[in-house]
Amino acid sequence: MASDSSRDRLPFEPAKKRKKDKAPKSPSQGDSGASSSQSAASPSSSKTSDSPASSRKTPSVKKQPIPEAVSRRMITRMALFSGTPTSLGVLSLLGSYFIIQKEWFPLPSIAVLLVSSGLFGLGVLGLSYGLLSASWDEDDPGSKLGWREFQTNFGRMRQAWKKE
Repeated sequence: MASDSSRDRLPFEPAKKRKKDKAPKSPSQGDSGASSSQSAASPSSSKTSDSPASSRKTPSVKKQPIPEAVSRRMITRMALFSGTPTSLGVLSLLGSYFIIQKEWFPLPSIAVLLVSSGLFGLGVLGLSYGLLSASWDEDDPGSKLGWREFQTNFGRMRQAWKKE
């Protein structure tokens, strides 16, 4: 089962667990308190305490950026799944204003509120769905609606939450 999860690991996922990263941070926080009291005592000790702190930050887990093809795919899907309902929400507000202004028929304000709020809410959900429905594999473009990719990526996200 462990080999199964390592096989599903993406190229831009960090290889180390977060719990291992937390252990070195707590002693360094204690050291920084001690070094700050030493730096007040002598200026030469502040130079030595700064250089190890900066060198500690560089050997941390090397994070690879999200590949360009994957990020473009994510942005495109987020714009589509979020931009469409958000644009319809704005158009519903403008349309209802036009209907009320021309007095074509009485339009209850609660209906305008519910329709526009619903469309803006769908826009917010569309951001998450657009991100998770994109194929995170650089070579696989995925399906049009991305339901299979959404299930895969949401499963990966739930596993990461369980590990935390």
